Amino acid sequence: MILVTGDIHGDTGRFSDKRIKSLKKGDTLLICGDLGFIWNGSDKEKRLLKKLGRHRYNVLFVEGAHENFDELEQYPTEQWNGGTVRVISGNLRQLVRGNVFVIEGKRIFAFGGGSGEMNGGTAPCSTATAERYEIPSREEIAASDAVLAANQYTVDYIVTYEPPVTIAEFLDQKVSATDTVGVYLERKRSEITFRQWFFGKHHLNKQVPPKFTALFDNVVNAETLK
Repeated sequence: MILVTGDIHGDTGRFSDKRIKSLKKGDTLLICGDLGFIWNGSDKEKRLLKKLGRHRYNVLFVEGAHENFDELEQYPTEQWNGGTVRVISGNLRQLVRGNVFVIEGKRIFAFGGGSGEMNGGTAPCSTATAERYEIPSREEIAASDAVLAANQYTVDYIVTYEPPVTIAEFLDQKVSATDTVGVYLERKRSEITFRQWFFGKHHLNKQVPPKFTALFDNVVNAETLK
């Protein structure tokens, strides 16, 4: 089973949701950005991350705009299920953006990061690091495109923090002039064949027919959405 939810912002209460608690070994929880548990590198925080990693199911997240990216980048990377992840602790992993992962038989394209002009201000990390997650480099875009091409631009699910800019506009959300990720995803929108696209930035629980789902504190079963 693959469940998907939105920004968590360090709230452990989300894991008490009865749908999440029902997940078994080998199941998956996908989080659409702003995990919020990697913030200050304290011993308390590290103990909490170990606890999250001990869940029997996989806890997978894409980065949002409000993470401590300097702390996040201290964690080691490895190849997992076809793409690059950062191993935080046990079953807790970051899906590094621009990769396609095969999870429970489904191909999932992950592309986190985006504009940090809303939802809580700036993250406690260097400006230069934060800007890299707002503005992907040419090399990063090229690598992402190459991965998609290798998958014939066909996946089951897309998990991002930002939506494509036209989807944000449809939801009456402000589109920032610095929304480079949203612009990139807008281009990919017409190129990729996909079943469902999940995103978390705008703190909304809303379906955008036929294939987009904005998530905040709701939890959905990816496989039941048509």
